[in-house]
Amino acid sequence: MRHCYVLRVFTRGDAGGNHLGVVTDVTALDPAAMQEIAAGLGFSETVFLDWTQPGVPRARIFTPAVEIPFAGHPLVGAGWVLATMGPGSAGRLACGIGEVAFRQTGDTVWIEVAASREVEPMPLEAAAGSGLPPARRAWLVRLPLRYLVLEAGSAEAVAETRPLWAPLAALPWEGTLLFARAGGSVKARFFAPALGVPEDPATGSAAVALASALSSAGESSGTLAIDQGDEVGAGSRLLVEWGGGMVGVGGSVRRDEVRLLER
Repeated sequence: MRHCYVLRVFTRGDAGGNHLGVVTDVTALDPAAMQEIAAGLGFSETVFLDWTQPGVPRARIFTPAVEIPFAGHPLVGAGWVLATMGPGSAGRLACGIGEVAFRQTGDTVWIEVAASREVEPMPLEAAAGSGLPPARRAWLVRLPLRYLVLEAGSAEAVAETRPLWAPLAALPWEGTLLFARAGGSVKARFFAPALGVPEDPATGSAAVALASALSSAGESSGTLAIDQGDEVGAGSRLLVEWGGGMVGVGGSVRRDEVRLLER
């Protein structure tokens, strides 16, 4: 038996957010067992914290279908567990892209990572045939997973989108971020059916991709508040800040329950 902390990350106050499982005991768990647990929980991601070795705790992140090297909401949730419940750390987590700094400021937990330098402008029709609206701008960003970032004409166009899952899953990248922006406010949706996550309620890595794309387009620094998840009944808010080649993604976290896993 082992504990799994069930959190909601990137909430709006006490409501919404993206569910996350945080398993804090990885004794005798191999990757196949971790994948089985993540699939059974069914959250968009489950993170396994390994501090059996000296130094920085390691986070392994699994969707219901695959292990991935980096994702925002698992690292924010893992940072919350370490900062709030212990045993604590030096404010860093190791994952598939290296070490990631985290900090807690009031009610908000932040992670900070380098902005992607692999940003490629894409044709506006890059996602044609997948049910997404016409794009005003488009980029492909590598994090190292590849995300297509599409800017739609309005928040209403984002909200009214009805994705076609098979064409989206067949696109030659792992996820697609659809967004519309009004000043510092963003309406976003993120689709990753190829990773076993048709629509994600809140996606920290996609926020990093968006900040990286905007930086490559000439916005060397900035801040955004991203609203996501309303279409899947889990309204969420992510805070993003970037500058100097770094991107910070933050949000509030709530703990729902502690489950006992039989494995």
